[in-house]
Amino acid sequence: MSRKPHLRPGLVLLVAVGGAAGTLARYGLSASVPAREGWPVATLLENLVGAFLLGLLLEALVRAGDETPALRRVRLGLGTGLLGGFTTFSAFALEVGRLLTSGSTALAAGYFALSMLGGLLACLAGVVLAARHHRWREGRLPLDPDRAGVPDPAEPRRDRL
Repeated sequence: MSRKPHLRPGLVLLVAVGGAAGTLARYGLSASVPAREGWPVATLLENLVGAFLLGLLLEALVRAGDETPALRRVRLGLGTGLLGGFTTFSAFALEVGRLLTSGSTALAAGYFALSMLGGLLACLAGVVLAARHHRWREGRLPLDPDRAGVPDPAEPRRDRL
């Protein structure tokens, strides 16, 4: 009997490595984008970009078909690991709390609303973009996969027209 995925050391390591890379990327962004007028810009960017990329990734994986071991590794390494490390709910919650305790109620409410609504819309944009890309690729694939790359002799050659 095979082990459950969360008990497989290789998959756990994959999530850990992805998480470490995502956390380093988040740290780099946080260090390079300062808060503006009390507004936690870096955390907002991290969470919005992460939500977009997660929507893009998960829609692409769903459209790839049933989950295979390779697709599971992509989902766990990039989704749970990298993007889980890149996004940060804890920093978001701390920043909302900090804004509230400092008396910036309106700023806290705006930051909260923008993060929640923006995250939802960013994720949806990622899903839509991945779905469109999938449909575009489907339209470009040959109808007969056995003839992929083989010119049809009945078709006039465009280089002779």
